[in-house]
Amino acid sequence: MTAREHSRSHPHSKLRDSLLALTMGDPAGIGLDITLKAWTERSNWGLPPFVLYADFEAVAERARLLGLAVPIALADDFDQAATDFADALPLRNVPLEAPVRAGHSDAANAPAIISAIETAVADVIAGQVSAVVTNPIAKATLYAAGFVHSGHTEFLAELATRLVPGRPWVPVMMLVSDELRVVPLTVHVPLASVPGALTRELVLATARITHAALRQDFGIAAPRIVVAGLNPHAGESGSIGREEVDIIAPAVAELSAQGLAVSGPFSADSLFHAAARVRYDAVVAMYHDQALIPLKTLAFETGVNTTLGLPFVRTSPDHGTAFDIAGSGAASPHSLVAALRLADTMARRRAATT
Repeated sequence: MTAREHSRSHPHSKLRDSLLALTMGDPAGIGLDITLKAWTERSNWGLPPFVLYADFEAVAERARLLGLAVPIALADDFDQAATDFADALPLRNVPLEAPVRAGHSDAANAPAIISAIETAVADVIAGQVSAVVTNPIAKATLYAAGFVHSGHTEFLAELATRLVPGRPWVPVMMLVSDELRVVPLTVHVPLASVPGALTRELVLATARITHAALRQDFGIAAPRIVVAGLNPHAGESGSIGREEVDIIAPAVAELSAQGLAVSGPFSADSLFHAAARVRYDAVVAMYHDQALIPLKTLAFETGVNTTLGLPFVRTSPDHGTAFDIAGSGAASPHSLVAALRLADTMARRRAATT
C-alpha cells in the first residue's frame, strides 16, 4: 500500500466533470470493503471517478485485511484526483479519533463520520465534485454522539438548508433499480403513526417532487406516477379505512387536474408484478416497507437509494452497515457500483438542464 500526495495545480479536465464524492459511512461496517472492491473492478464496471472521504489509515488497514493491493492518492486537488483514479484510489483524509475494528462501531468516530458527509456536501455545493454518494451509517452510533436526525436523508436536507438558504428543501427518498422506482411517502415513521402522518399536502408535495426528478434526473419527458393505497384493497371505497377517500384520492385528482399523469390510489398488492410495472415510471407508496419490500425482492443486490428534492444529487447503496460481515470479504459491491453509476448519470442530466 502506497500513498502519493499531490499539491500541484492542474487545468480543469473533462474527467473532473464526472468526479463523485463518496463518503466512508461507518468505517467499522462494509462501506470500506465495498469501496475498495469497487475501485479494484473500476474498469470492468465502467465506474466514473470518485474521491473517498475517509481516514487514510483505516482504508489502508481494511485493504490489508481484505488482501487487496490498492494504492491511495491523497487528494488535495480535485482535477488531479480525477486523473489519479485510473491508478490509485483518491482520498480526502478525514481523521478518526479511534482505531477501527471491522464489525465493531465506535461512537468516538461519530464526529468524523458526520464530518465526511458535511465536507462532501460542501464540496458538491461548491462545484468541486458533481454528486455525493454515501456509504451506510449506523444511526445508533451517531445518536450516542448527539446526532439528532432520523437518517441520512433528513441530515442531507438540513445541510442543504444550511448551505443553500433561501428556500425550503424537501427531501424525498426514491429507491431505484432497473426493474422499479418507488418512493415511500413516509419513511422512518413507526407503522402505527403512518395514518396520522398522511396528509393531502404530503401526497401533493411528494408527487410533484417525484415528477420533477423523473424529468430532470431520469430523462423521462412525460412521467407516469401511480399512487398506492394505505389499506388492504385501497380501502374498498372506505369500508376498510378512510385514508384513500379522504386524503389520497383528492390529492391524486388535484395533481391530475394540473396535467400530471398521476393515478390511484391502487391496491398495493397488485402494483409490483411485471405486467403492472410497464404501466408506470414510479410508484408513490404510503410507508417504508410497502416501498422497500418489492424493491429489495426484485433487486436486493443492485437497488439504489437516492434523495430527490435537494440542490445536489445524492445516491447510496440500498443496504446497511452489515457489521457481521465487515472485513470478511463477503460483502457485495454491486449496490454501491449501481449507486455510483446512477449518481453520475443523474448529475450529468441535471447539469445539462440547468
